[in-house]
Amino acid sequence: MPKKQLLLNAFNMNCVGHIQHGLWAHPRDRSTEYNTLSYWTDLARTLERGLFDGLFIADILGVYDVYQGNVDVTLRESVQLPVNDPLLLVSAMAAHTRHLGFGVTVNPLSELPYLLARRFSTLDQLTQGRFGWNIVTGYLDSAARALGLPNQIAHDERYDRADEFLEVLYKLLEGSWEDGAVRRDKAARVFADPARVHKVRHQGRYYQVEGYHLSEPSPQRTPVLFQAGTSGRGQLFAARHAEAVFVSGGDKAQVRQSVQSLREAAVRAGRRPEDLKIVLGVTAVTGATSAEAQEKHADYVRYASPEAGLAHFAASLGLDLSHYDLDEPIDFSPPTQSIQSAAAAARQKGWTRRQLLQQYKLGGRHPALVGNASQVADALQAWVDETGVDGFNLSRTVVPESFVDFVDHVVPELQNRGIYKTAYTEGTLRHKLFGQGDRLPDHHAAAQFRHRVEPASAQADSEAALA
Repeated sequence: MPKKQLLLNAFNMNCVGHIQHGLWAHPRDRSTEYNTLSYWTDLARTLERGLFDGLFIADILGVYDVYQGNVDVTLRESVQLPVNDPLLLVSAMAAHTRHLGFGVTVNPLSELPYLLARRFSTLDQLTQGRFGWNIVTGYLDSAARALGLPNQIAHDERYDRADEFLEVLYKLLEGSWEDGAVRRDKAARVFADPARVHKVRHQGRYYQVEGYHLSEPSPQRTPVLFQAGTSGRGQLFAARHAEAVFVSGGDKAQVRQSVQSLREAAVRAGRRPEDLKIVLGVTAVTGATSAEAQEKHADYVRYASPEAGLAHFAASLGLDLSHYDLDEPIDFSPPTQSIQSAAAAARQKGWTRRQLLQQYKLGGRHPALVGNASQVADALQAWVDETGVDGFNLSRTVVPESFVDFVDHVVPELQNRGIYKTAYTEGTLRHKLFGQGDRLPDHHAAAQFRHRVEPASAQADSEAALA
């Protein structure tokens, strides 16, 4: 029986400090060059050399202003501030690669579906089908205020709005233009067949749209759908829409439970367990030998900022942790509109501020796998075997060193074990991930909005289905 092949994404953000905070100050780190094209195109080439499935680009709207009630630590340590638009990076990196996929975070609640559909189709066309969308619904009160709201929308309602947003998007991407609508027939002077392009009419609770999708169909139509919410409502959303789900956690039993719950939810939604690829956030510090890796880790820790990691986590909770003494019990119970899974984990563990600072000694929440290639590969295999995840989102430490080290040391070891590809599969990102073609499968929620070829007498009914 063939061995399970790991999926690997690089986890990054269009900013200086992403997950492991403070390491921007390391002498070999280049993350302050985040606002140059060469920084990103160099990274893309490195990842493609390592046969990474994709670059997963996080994003956030708003600022981390909960810790100490201000943005002082956030600005000093560049805790995801400043942060630039992630979508604008994709075209440049795609021009320097042939296979690397791009999963880009966009909050639908800050967008209009009619306009976002065009941007997504454009990027899917320009990348020849290598584009994916990581769907987040936000949680920061600072973002809500910046967008003109008095406070953040309630947690479950954010997902209700996102559900309807996706319905509109599916109508535009999947249903407005039929397959074969674009003819490019110069002799007949017909670029697109008007009979096969359809107006979308949507009158919903949150969105009202009447119009034709502005872009012709892209290779995947709908980009590959990523999602990161693991709360109860988040899992329902993932079960209906997601193709890949990003989970986090340092406890294998907890991660295994999340994986099982997500797959069971997918089945209840009429899908198959294997329709979800589940990837775990990890950090790896590696080298030619175990001693080299340990020395490198110790070196990184000297530059990391645990307090910046705490400021990041405080915003995730919506709770100012600076008010607590090092060993004082923290009250994680007050309800907020923050990340529910983070609050639940904090309550369960009963963390103190001292424990959190120790946990963030490398600057962030992902525990580090430290060792030579064999040791890191052993750890990755153990996570897969004991939790059922399909692969990993590899967060950065010192850039580009951490990704180069992983490609040079760990990737060959994974290949030697037969658990990582030695060449890319041709085709779109969706086909590379699932091996079943470019488009979403017929049992996905998007399929009901496709315009199917029907007899002329049934055309009126078909048009109504898009309304």
